[in-house]
Amino acid sequence: MRLTKHGHACVRLESDGNVLVIDPGSLSGPGVLAGATAVLITHEHDDHIDVDQLRAARESNPALAVHTHAALADTIGAEVTAVGVGDTFTAAGFTVRVVGGEHAEIVDGLPGCPNVGFIVDGLYHPGDSLFVPAEPVDTLLVPASGPWLKLGAAIEFVRAVKPSRAFPIHDAHLSEVGIDSFDWWLDAKGGTDYARVPLGGSVTV
Repeated sequence: MRLTKHGHACVRLESDGNVLVIDPGSLSGPGVLAGATAVLITHEHDDHIDVDQLRAARESNPALAVHTHAALADTIGAEVTAVGVGDTFTAAGFTVRVVGGEHAEIVDGLPGCPNVGFIVDGLYHPGDSLFVPAEPVDTLLVPASGPWLKLGAAIEFVRAVKPSRAFPIHDAHLSEVGIDSFDWWLDAKGGTDYARVPLGGSVTV
């Protein structure tokens, strides 16, 4: 499959003419849903779902499939498929396994909202979570920044998942210095093949 990195937590996966987009949020940039076959949304926060952009994409393409957890599916509207932890389904020709369940805590139990991770043909997008799945992961999309995350926890997450390779996401809040620091530490201490996909860049995984 071909992976393209968009702003913050959004990636596009392409294979055999199908396009699967994960977490097209308010920081993802314009046009991320153009040509999409299906969309996966980990949770409700606007840096992971731009409701207006999603609505416009579905109006122009009524066949666009959208999958997310039940509470968010109910608020988005009709024709959204609710999925839960343990489910396995097909989206845009990819096999998707749902894992996790809860957003990582910031403080005092907040934000306390559902968050589902998606393992797509061996590629794991955890959303805002450091949930370690039981099944093997070939490619890990590791969060790089957030009010719920510290660098050491990101390194420990990569070590626990033990992927063959890891690429950073969730990085819109980092400065250039912060990005360089995160990349140095993950490359040195993550214990896997780590690399940054540039914004708008693509890799084959």
